[in-house]
Amino acid sequence: MIEKFIESRIPNAQDTKNEAVRSAYGKAASFVGIVCNVLLFAGKLIAGTVSGSVAITADAVNTLSDASSSIISLLGFKLADRPADADHPYGHGRYEYLSGLMVAVMILVIGVELMKGSIEKIISPTPVDFSWVTVGVLAVSILVKLWMSLFNRKVGKKIDSQTLIATADDSRNDVISTGAVLAATLIAHFSGLMLDGYMGAAVALFILFSGFGLVRDTIDPMLGQAATPEQVRAIRKKIMSYPGVLGTHDLMVHDYGPGRVFASVHVEMSASEDPLQSHEVIDNIERDFLAQDKIHLVVHYDPVVTDDPRVSVMRTTIAKLAADIHPQMTIHDLRIVPGPNHVNVVFDCVVPYGFDMEEKEIKRRICEGVRAAYPNYFCVITLENSFIKTE
Repeated sequence: MIEKFIESRIPNAQDTKNEAVRSAYGKAASFVGIVCNVLLFAGKLIAGTVSGSVAITADAVNTLSDASSSIISLLGFKLADRPADADHPYGHGRYEYLSGLMVAVMILVIGVELMKGSIEKIISPTPVDFSWVTVGVLAVSILVKLWMSLFNRKVGKKIDSQTLIATADDSRNDVISTGAVLAATLIAHFSGLMLDGYMGAAVALFILFSGFGLVRDTIDPMLGQAATPEQVRAIRKKIMSYPGVLGTHDLMVHDYGPGRVFASVHVEMSASEDPLQSHEVIDNIERDFLAQDKIHLVVHYDPVVTDDPRVSVMRTTIAKLAADIHPQMTIHDLRIVPGPNHVNVVFDCVVPYGFDMEEKEIKRRICEGVRAAYPNYFCVITLENSFIKTE
């Protein structure tokens, strides 16, 4: 019902690639999170105070931190809405990541403090007053948090927001932690076992775990996280669908915030084709990616010799030599420069990250493989790393 209500209030709600529509969804989801978490916090705090349960109080503070995170997320969406300016020509989309980082730090601090209180409760346990009202509050909390997890995940996937998806995971963790607190309360009442402090520690661990996960998820894109293999495949597949395109390489994808993607790529086209016609195809690629995928793509034109059989044979030979060294090693920009006494084969070789073979050894193996078949061919190799994640 709430999803339908939000959707009815957002103009062009189905156009989720539109930055304004995406922001409206994010703000609405954050506001829903604030309201739900504040109400849950109040109910849990009252129940924890009346019963004297540190576990319930810890869970209440965790819920308050969730409300605070929703407030910060709301501010993040609002600040990310600011248009590009002279000082920030790529926009302000990374404010969404910064807000997530602030939430993560706050969660970690709260988790440490709650762990201290729980350890004190383990060392010096005190009885917990049982109340069916408390049981009811915790049960309602589990149901609300379960709905919030489903709601945030649905909206997060709809607008491709890692922040809301992380919020959904946090709500799911709250369902587990509150369930543990409820179990401890019932066990203490019916069996007399004092597990309150241990359950409080478990809740604190869930908070810390969520905080560390959120730190990782928000820092990675700010540091320049590689594009996903799915995104790389989609970009390459679309580029290869244009007439005259023979191949692509040197793809770089830069994330300046959700919905603000800039990229560059080299596109190989036949050198025998009319350069004006090839340039028109490249222009179409750049325009289509911006209009259809919201990606600011810059394409570099690489002419490839297709009417010289030596080039085709050499490209196949060297590509196999590179793949024999490492299956993810590739070559590109190969050209042949004939001389009076020998022929230079000039090309770039892409070495996967983490491959520990020395550069001299890579060059030696490729060069010896070429000279074994073609004694008067000499390789001129430039080694480089890829800017995309290989599978």
